[in-house]
Amino acid sequence: MAPQIDPEERVTLTRDRKSELLAAAPLFVGVDAAGIERIAERTVEIEIPIDRVVARQGEIGTGFFVVARGSVRVVRDGETLATLGPGQFFGELSVLDGRPRNAQVIAAEPTVCLALASWDFEAVINEQPSVALAVLRGLAGRLRDATEGLQH
Repeated sequence: MAPQIDPEERVTLTRDRKSELLAAAPLFVGVDAAGIERIAERTVEIEIPIDRVVARQGEIGTGFFVVARGSVRVVRDGETLATLGPGQFFGELSVLDGRPRNAQVIAAEPTVCLALASWDFEAVINEQPSVALAVLRGLAGRLRDATEGLQH
């Protein structure tokens, strides 16, 4: 049986703590307190045992995740591309464009994530323009980082 989060360490995240984690996520830089609060209200805390697949490459994603505790590995075609820890996020591309996920995400250790369903993510973007702008800036930053070394 895979190691779980020790019941002694299990602490349900308060809405304030959820807000702190979300505000620290690079994707939400520039989102005002009201926007962060709206996102926090809609998130669900999920516990993920070590080696559990959180997002499967090739499947349509229905959720966006922010790592609250622990870490996950991002794997594409069997190759680990990155390890993400607290405050880092994944799943935003498939949620935004409705296309299959381009990588698999696997818990590298017992992990807790804040999950936001795609329909809640869309609702927050519609209600809070500052969230939409922050998401666009975050995605532009990732695109720039990914293409920085390429020749034109």
